[in-house]
Amino acid sequence: MKTSPIRYRIECANPEAHLFHITQTIPEPSKSGQRLSLPAWIPGSYLIREFARHIVRIDASVNGKPVPLTKLDKHTWLVAPTKGVLTVTYEVYAFDLSVRGAYFDQTRAFFNGTSVFLCVEGQEHTPCEVEIVPPEGKAYKSWRVATALRPQGAKRYGFGTYEAADYDELIDHPVEISDFTLVSFKACGVPHDFVLSGRHDADMKRLAKDIKKICEYQIKLFGEPAPFDRYVFMTMLTGDGYGGLEHRASTALMAARADMPIAGDDGQSAGYRQFLGLVSHEYFHSWNVKRIKPQVFAPYNLAQEGYTRLLWAMEGVTSYYDDLVLLRAGVITEAQYLELVAKTVTGVMRGAGRLKQNLEESSFDAWVKYYRQDENSPNSLVSYYTKGSMMALALDLTIRDKSSGQKSLDDVMRALWQLYLTRGEGIGEAEWEHVACEITGLDLKPFFDHALRSTGDLPLPALLKKFGVQMTMRAAESGGDKGGSPSTKSDETLAKRPVLGARSSTEQGFAKLTHVLDDGAAQAAGLSAGDLIVAVEGLKVSGNLDALIERRQVGDKVTIHAFRRDELMSFTVKLRAPAPDTCVLQLDDKPGKAQLAARHAWLSGRTN
Repeated sequence: MKTSPIRYRIECANPEAHLFHITQTIPEPSKSGQRLSLPAWIPGSYLIREFARHIVRIDASVNGKPVPLTKLDKHTWLVAPTKGVLTVTYEVYAFDLSVRGAYFDQTRAFFNGTSVFLCVEGQEHTPCEVEIVPPEGKAYKSWRVATALRPQGAKRYGFGTYEAADYDELIDHPVEISDFTLVSFKACGVPHDFVLSGRHDADMKRLAKDIKKICEYQIKLFGEPAPFDRYVFMTMLTGDGYGGLEHRASTALMAARADMPIAGDDGQSAGYRQFLGLVSHEYFHSWNVKRIKPQVFAPYNLAQEGYTRLLWAMEGVTSYYDDLVLLRAGVITEAQYLELVAKTVTGVMRGAGRLKQNLEESSFDAWVKYYRQDENSPNSLVSYYTKGSMMALALDLTIRDKSSGQKSLDDVMRALWQLYLTRGEGIGEAEWEHVACEITGLDLKPFFDHALRSTGDLPLPALLKKFGVQMTMRAAESGGDKGGSPSTKSDETLAKRPVLGARSSTEQGFAKLTHVLDDGAAQAAGLSAGDLIVAVEGLKVSGNLDALIERRQVGDKVTIHAFRRDELMSFTVKLRAPAPDTCVLQLDDKPGKAQLAARHAWLSGRTN
């Protein structure tokens, strides 16, 4: 007997008030009373976000007659026992300009299912249908629909009805609705759509050309066929946006419009490289995390946190491959790749948190630390993205070195993919390491114990040297120096630049300390994050804090006046020398034959 689908009708009802109107039809509600709930978080973003707080009105009825609806907790409702088809109507406030929630105004509509579709508890495996209804008015006549949901009567890019096999599939296909720009291409025979929303002058052909290379390399890395029949990139452009969230056959992205390539310009800006890295990262998640995932995510429990110590494998390994794929796909050069890696290393080395939190702890505490960062975060945590990517680099080089070039991290990822295809379920907390040891034939336990369960620095300088790459650490040239490039100044000169040991932003025309770093001059003097610096040695600070400090000498004592709350306070700060925390990676000019071969194999993705 065929099961009647649960139906949703989502109307772009009121752009001025940012309201979606949803009508949910449940053919066979539970006889004992139907529970309805909205997820508390969205997969890929590990923070309880309480999406139900955006439901502003909700009612239930049968045959047009009201049915009692009781709220049980922050995101769950109970409909009184009833007979007949249950209809639930509700409104969702949508004004979250991000990739995680829902947004609706006169320029575009966007939603993730986790923000707008109530789950019918006990019927999670029932097929679902969703009818997407456009806003009324001539201003919206050119709007279209972009989604990887399967059309069920609707035309491609059109309004109408779409279908999903179950609730899990329904909420894993975001929807973009606007007068977007579209370019399509095929990667390994699979149709791909790239959608841009927001004002732009982007070169769509250039985007399609570069992104196709990225997609084809990744599909071939894991092995054809791709795990989807069609893929959709949805990108919202703003003045300074950045971010992405992966889904099983699509991704939602945000980027700065200035980072997009323009027609007639064959150059490649740093912003465009960063965007391509984001595209590569989210696409790689199609395999690594959407399918190769921890057991706790199979299935997801979206009502509460899902703790795992494996986010270093899901996000860190993906972060290693995102830029490496750009190189292997021929989108960036070796020098550009090494610069990107060096900037990642620099970011990690500048945080004292790496000495206090290991990668397993970072993964486990994502819910309460990484996604809830504060003024002390650089001193207390390490990112499983950035430190995780360094770990993956070290692991790849270790495997290649110890196997004499016969194996690599690529082999581990392909083995994990085959394990997923065989079992179709998540992996245990220790299973990732077991697979790595088994597929490479190496005893990697000492490596994992150090890299994942200690706070010691990774042996990257020695490993990279075996592959003909020199890693050096120098002091930063300025507060804006992110590393990656050699300095034109000598190490001696750089070491003489005095530093405060704090990060700042401009507020009310003064410098506001955003972070005070461990063991720095500012911390030793008693300055705190949030202090508003008004003067250094009697001179007004107006966004030029670093410049005033750098006119002094290491060891100088300077008087700093600052407001903390509404109190003016005075601090005597003894300026310190900068730490050698800025990384530079360069190809060895005269590598040995073995080093040259190993480097070529690593950067090109080959083994012996």
